[in-house]
Order: sequence, then structure tokens, then C-alpha cells
Amino acid sequence: MGLPEASPALREAEHYLDSLEVFGMRFGLERMRRLMTALGSPQERFGTIHVLGSNGKSSTARMIAALLEQAGARTGAYLSPHLVSWAERIEVGGSPVPDERFAEAIARAAEAAAKVDRTLEAGDCVTQFEALTAAAYWELASAGVTVAVIEAGLGGRYDATSVIRSDVHVLTNVSLEHTRWLGPTERHIAEEKLAVVPAGGTVVTGPLGPEARDVAERVTGERSARLLILGRDFELREDVRLRPRGAFQRENFAVAVAAAEAYTGTLDSATVRAAAQSVTTPGRMEVVGSSPLTIIDGAHNTAGIHAMLRGLPALAGGRPLVAVLSVLDDKDAAGMLDALAPHVGRAIFTRSTNRSALPPAVLESLWRQVGGREAEIVADPVAAFERAREAAGAGGAVLATGSIYLLSDLVRAGATGERVR
Repeated sequence: MGLPEASPALREAEHYLDSLEVFGMRFGLERMRRLMTALGSPQERFGTIHVLGSNGKSSTARMIAALLEQAGARTGAYLSPHLVSWAERIEVGGSPVPDERFAEAIARAAEAAAKVDRTLEAGDCVTQFEALTAAAYWELASAGVTVAVIEAGLGGRYDATSVIRSDVHVLTNVSLEHTRWLGPTERHIAEEKLAVVPAGGTVVTGPLGPEARDVAERVTGERSARLLILGRDFELREDVRLRPRGAFQRENFAVAVAAAEAYTGTLDSATVRAAAQSVTTPGRMEVVGSSPLTIIDGAHNTAGIHAMLRGLPALAGGRPLVAVLSVLDDKDAAGMLDALAPHVGRAIFTRSTNRSALPPAVLESLWRQVGGREAEIVADPVAAFERAREAAGAGGAVLATGSIYLLSDLVRAGATGERVR
């Protein structure tokens, strides 16, 4: 049984978003600036912390928002992607905004977008992410938040979210992803992400490779900004019990605490402990069943898979592992499968409903090339998930990963049942 049907207002809002182009004719912020002007510049009515990086942005943004909320701020967040509903991307007080509020925000953005489109050259138009971001800023301002944690989409310099001015920026990490738009090396990607840092601001980072760290040190030095690096300027918080699972989440939480304190000042231990227990990270090392142990994780690139694998043994407890996998065609599928192969006894390849998902036969071929063990193809994601649970048996473990779109298909269809967080 699937999820309850969306309200008519939400369906209309989602239909509008689905009708928009993903990428505009021109790369840049001009459309977004005009859109903000048409909406009355809502992004100037609250403070912001801007979260950039290749992996862990959503988890870190949720953690920062939880910390600020526990500290007494009226807090909002703008997140991506979503598991089930577009409305999940805008949160106030730690919860997604109601469908009606989301639909109203999209309607306002759509009106503004229509005005902006009339000022653009033929063939150019407001994009899907621009309209969604504009709606988020309008709703966050309307909700009266005092601070919003904003997750960047792609990059930084020309990302639609970057029309805000933040004094605190987070760079969770940098890995090779979206190289078509951001550049071929970690140095290029870090340059694009950190282009948004203002003079005198603060940059908080998680673990960085040598190239990205060099860029962070140079950019902050040139702009007289403060740079706080995990392991050099602050440490993991071993004194708190963190609700989200996975070793990588401890790194994210340490970064979140440092970012929240850079924004609001030192947080007392009670606030930090309360936030650690209140925050949830849907689709990240999320246990959705116990017999067999069933885990869904949205790791969607090689670095994300490696991070997930660091915490998996403690969670799986030595159970034989069956993996359900779908990967998009712009990812390093071979690298992801190579990382997974030593840990997985059987792989079941499927294809999410995203049109960019790789054919399962391609994944199976790559699996054999990297030395993977038993494998099979089940084209339908829900059937693949059920087949994995059958193959694992009560004493085994199932892991669905490789793409957030796979997780979305499973949750939408109700395949994950009553999710255990």
C-alpha cells in the first residue's frame, strides 16, 4: 500500500514544478535576482547559514537548524532533494511546512516567474530550482523565521541559493561530482563552492583533501575570513549521544555545532545534547525494518558510499548483506560498486523511475568487472526490494542505496513500511 494521496493544492504545485526546465539557457544568477525583486526580496528578512559541499549537506543543515532551534531561535531550513513530496524541502521549526503553505509559496513564485520570463530573451525562462528556491525564501520570510539554514543545490558561485548573503558558510567536504558544471578536479570544485564567501565571514569545514583545503585557506586568507577546520580548530563531539546513525554523522554534527556557534555564540551542553537527540536524517542510514535488518541510505557517489560503509559494520552486526542498487548515469557507478563489492554477498540491480538511472544490466556488468559476488536483475524497484528481503532471510541484512530516487520510489510505494528512525 502506498502513501496517502497528495492534496489537490500540493498536486498543482508539484505539477508546476515538474513542468519547468531543470537548467536555464544561461548559467548565472540574473534570473534569480529578478525573481527575488519581483517577490519583494524576502531573502533579506532573515539571517542565514549557507551549507555547501558534495555529501552530507542535508544532514548537516538539519543539525544546524536543530541546534539553533534548541538555542531559542525561530529556525527554518531549505533542503534537497526530497524523498516523497516537494514540500519536504522547506522546514520551519524542524518540520516540513504544511501542504497548503507550500502550495501558496509555489503559487507566489509562479506569479513572479511569469513576470520575470517576460523580461528574458526568447527561449530563456525561470528554472525549476530557481522557482523552488524563490518559494522557499518567500515562505521562510512569511513564517517569520529569524535564521534559516540554506542547503546549496549545485556548486555555489551560480547556485540559485546564492542570492542570500551569509556570514557563516559550511563546506562539508569536496569530491568529484557534477564535473561538467563545476570543473574536473577537487580544486576547481572547491573554487566554485567557496566563491560565495564574503569578506570577513566564517567558513566551517569537515574533512577536506589537500586540494580543497588549499583553496579554503587561500580564499579565506584573501577575504580576511575565519576558517574553522574539523580536526584542527574543533573536534568530534564524543560527549553526546547522536540520534542519526553512522560515523560520518558524527563528523557532520561536529561541523554543525561549530557553524551554529559561529553564528550565535557558544552553545551550552544541554542545548547540544537536546539537538543531538531531536534531529532526524530521513534516508541516511535509516533503519526501516528488523527481520531482516533493513537499511536505506541515499549515498549517491563514491565518497558517499565510502562514508556510509564506515558506519555499516556496527549497524549490520556481521549479518550477511544483500544490496538493492540503482545509480544515475552521471555518477561513477564503477567506483561505487567497487567500494561496495567486498561488503555485499548478493547484489540486486534495479532501475529507479528517474529517467537518468542506468540500466540494471550495465550495473550488473560493472559489478562482475569489479569482482562482485552473486547478482541478479529485478527491473521494478519495489519488486527488487522485496526480493532482497526474501534473499536475506530473517537473520540477514538488506541495504537499499546508490540513489535518493531509488529510496523515493520505495517510500512512495510504501515498501519500507513503518520506518524505524
